Amino acid sequence: MESIVSLSSSSLLHLPLPSTTLPPLSPRRLPLHPHQHARSARLVSHSTVPSSAASTLTITDAAIAGEKFDWYAHWYPVAPVCDLDKRAPHAKRVLGLDIVVWWDREKEQWQVFDDRCPHRLAPLSEGRIDQWGRLQCVYHGWCFDGSGDCKYIPQAPPDGPPVHTFKKACAAVYPSIVQNKIVWFWPSTDSQYKDMALKEKPPYVPQLDDPSYTCTMGMRDLLYGYEILTENLMDPSHVPYAHYGLLTKATTSPANSTRYVPDLCLDTKSYDSFTDREGGKPSKMTIETLDKTGFLSMNEMGCSKFIAPCLYYSFGTIGSRNESVSSQSTQEDSTKTNKKEKIAALVFLCVPVSPGRSRVIYAFPRNFSVWVDQVFPRWFFHIRQNLVLDSDLYLLHLEEQKIAELGPSNWLQACYVPAKSDAMVIAFRRWLKKYADGQIHWGTKFNNYLPPSPPKEQIMDRYWSHTVQCSSCHAALKGMKVLEVVLQLISVTSIGILAAMKQNLLSTVTRFLIVFTAVICFLASRWLSHFIYKNFYYHDYNHAFV
Repeated sequence: MESIVSLSSSSLLHLPLPSTTLPPLSPRRLPLHPHQHARSARLVSHSTVPSSAASTLTITDAAIAGEKFDWYAHWYPVAPVCDLDKRAPHAKRVLGLDIVVWWDREKEQWQVFDDRCPHRLAPLSEGRIDQWGRLQCVYHGWCFDGSGDCKYIPQAPPDGPPVHTFKKACAAVYPSIVQNKIVWFWPSTDSQYKDMALKEKPPYVPQLDDPSYTCTMGMRDLLYGYEILTENLMDPSHVPYAHYGLLTKATTSPANSTRYVPDLCLDTKSYDSFTDREGGKPSKMTIETLDKTGFLSMNEMGCSKFIAPCLYYSFGTIGSRNESVSSQSTQEDSTKTNKKEKIAALVFLCVPVSPGRSRVIYAFPRNFSVWVDQVFPRWFFHIRQNLVLDSDLYLLHLEEQKIAELGPSNWLQACYVPAKSDAMVIAFRRWLKKYADGQIHWGTKFNNYLPPSPPKEQIMDRYWSHTVQCSSCHAALKGMKVLEVVLQLISVTSIGILAAMKQNLLSTVTRFLIVFTAVICFLASRWLSHFIYKNFYYHDYNHAFV
């Protein structure tokens, strides 16, 4: 799945390894530049994994004794602002909580409420924004302002008691904030968290707000859980296999042979030769500074950081190796070189939705080829990005079912992970087991059992999982449907005109042009219909025929 980055510009994001490394980072802020380092690691083995992989883990029982991860004490991303319509409320589910996101015109900010009206528990997300900018429940017309206060109950007589002012009439409000062009919320409506945004903020990615960078954001709901999503993003070795045929080959110089370069990878060095058709080969990884907040990974391809519970990202530079900053360079030479560097990042937000359900929000900021995102609309990139997600979606869904049969706490014993390329996956599973008992805490809402596996067509669905939630893809779908109808009308009208007119009034050339136009428009409409279905509704992916 990590190869999804190729979709914003498949030939641009082949990232060679910068010769310097990133430091162990603060869990709340990412560095603006990847060439800052202060590296120290304690590497210890663990008896539950093969020694070759265990040597890459940095975790001790003493370091985590008594610590537990509180799933309800962190910010969670809801949706990119670009995919939210200010004219209507939006229903979302995060961490098993049903929430509604809506634009408060009075305060000019996005609000996140519990998605139920205090009257009869009808979903507020099915309501509307009234003429005064309040959130209105369409079941009985109760209206709420941005603070959750009920401002109007149509059924209450004006000369009676002010029942709308009672506390039970208020909607439950979650703390919310917009950061990095994404709406976040704190999963507690307790009044003590009302001003949580003033005390603590979500993890911040400077590149997403930097005007010298551009990025294409996207979002998709997936029919497999948060654990599977997160570990899959941390697994670069699956890229040439699960996403075979979706990646590119790059020739780095006339002196070098053509090399297969996974679009996620931050280094071409480890792909100098093939070991099989797909190009996979051994890779080295080390896990550093693993604690309750997450961990840092260093490897041949660069460095990656997991900030619990949602953020996983990687950084790298682009250009020839001669342009990279050497670890032996002076600070002055490094400064001069940095001005010429092209920097790109992969940013993934892994959102737990419910057992067997997750959501990924992704962005690929870069400070080069900015014009690409200005010329092409988002839906253009989302077409291939969704194809990358599709290519391993079904197998990950089935994998999760098998893991559930064994029990998530038995993952390290059930899975054979002898290669160092699995170090990040192992580290995540160990983090999950040590700090969160091997699974997400859903409160009393779920029993942690996976729902029954639906048909493949539902698992691979694109329309409900992405298209209706993406403003760009939804608008493109509407436009293409209109174009399809127009093409059909032109085809039918052309044939009708030809049949209605007397043959002796039309020259042979004119008749040919009319027939040609009708045929071309008909074929174009059929092709467009296929294109629409395949890219906005459902696209099957069979690895045997790739």
